[in-house]
Amino acid sequence: MKKILLVALAGLSLGVGAAALADKVRDWHDLDKVHAHIVESIHEMERARAANHYDMAGHGAKAEELLHQAEHELHEAVEASKAAH
Repeated sequence: MKKILLVALAGLSLGVGAAALADKVRDWHDLDKVHAHIVESIHEMERARAANHYDMAGHGAKAEELLHQAEHELHEAVEASKAAH
């Protein structure tokens, strides 16, 4: 049960980031806030995986990998937005 809850929490974190991106982006500060949430989600996922001895049938590792990809893309988006202004 604990494992399912943690994987759902990771999915929810991704959903929150996606919902924040759905709003109109006014400037790079909006993207930077989403980036900060993703970084926070990465740290939460690391703690959750450690607490569960990393045993989440590979799903925890995959979720963490996807969070890192999202973090990278958001960082690039922030930099691109800064350059455009």
